Amino acid sequence: MGSGGGSGAKAYAAVVLIRLMYSGMHVVSKVALDHGMNPLVFLFYRHTTAALVLIPAAFVLERRKAKPVTFKIAGKMFIHALYGVTACGDLFNLGLNYASATSSSALYNVQPVVTFILAVVFGMESMKLKKFHGNVKAAGILFCIAGVTVLAFYEGPMYKSFNRHHFFQQGSSSSSAGDAHSKKQWVLGIFLMTLSNILAGLWTVLQGPLIEDTSKLMNTTLQICCASVQAFVVAVAVERDFSKWKLGWNVELGAVIYSGVVVTALSYYMQMWTIAKRGPVFLAMSMPLTFIFTIIMSSFILGDAVSLGSIFAGILLIGGLYNVLWGKSIEEKDEMNKIGAGKTALELHDSEAQVPAESADTDAAKV
Repeated sequence: MGSGGGSGAKAYAAVVLIRLMYSGMHVVSKVALDHGMNPLVFLFYRHTTAALVLIPAAFVLERRKAKPVTFKIAGKMFIHALYGVTACGDLFNLGLNYASATSSSALYNVQPVVTFILAVVFGMESMKLKKFHGNVKAAGILFCIAGVTVLAFYEGPMYKSFNRHHFFQQGSSSSSAGDAHSKKQWVLGIFLMTLSNILAGLWTVLQGPLIEDTSKLMNTTLQICCASVQAFVVAVAVERDFSKWKLGWNVELGAVIYSGVVVTALSYYMQMWTIAKRGPVFLAMSMPLTFIFTIIMSSFILGDAVSLGSIFAGILLIGGLYNVLWGKSIEEKDEMNKIGAGKTALELHDSEAQVPAESADTDAAKV
């Protein structure tokens, strides 16, 4: 009993730490971009750093038990990495460059809902709108759509940070244009990050067969290596001024190391551990913590003002996530109840069939 309680406490501590890691990623990435780092170059450095961590780990842990990777499997991984890692990451960084760390963390809650919608499209999940759980899921999807819309088009009053001493000064990419131009940039940023979440959801849905072909660690390592090469090609094509590729002992280098090592490598292992201990729903339920932690961090570290629109949108997005998870939970309970009722009916049928047989044996004995 004590060990189970200890394991439960560790799982809660793990999800809090994971969400703090992701909140830190939203903030440090925004800092690096605000200081003039090219979003596409940043992604290349992030993936390369993660690959340098994952390659030795995969070699040590997987060299004796990993399945051989055929040319066909490698080709599949390259394609999945292209849209689900490289394109997804580039769109996210470009969107973050135009919007804020708070908005990116709010949109982070859309990803599980998008994954569910795509799973319905591919026939892996069901909606069943005539059932209560189907209506709950549909309401969750509508909440998420409303949340994205509010985030993009409604700002509302701004709530300034109480902390006047910021760790970082605003960089070169801070909005200095007119209000109309800034609003266009904001809407573009929300659109790009939403598109990034759609690609991430598609990548999640289509990962099943690949994980069966090889291990999770080998799958991640190979896809990150492919994404590193792909990100390099994209970044070179866009940014030909190699002076902007230089990394000094500054916040850009810190953001690259943090995003590559802590988020991509360390948090991956912690998420796999949490899923093994408590399941994927437990991990998904903790996602709104990223939004809360990011608001706090961006307010005190960056001095960002938080708009009422962002808070309202975050509540809608979190409500949408929980509705979908709640509907899924109700559906699973209904299915378990049906299975239990079916077993009970079968047992009753067997017992009723045995009674006449026993009576016939008794009558035969009497004769």
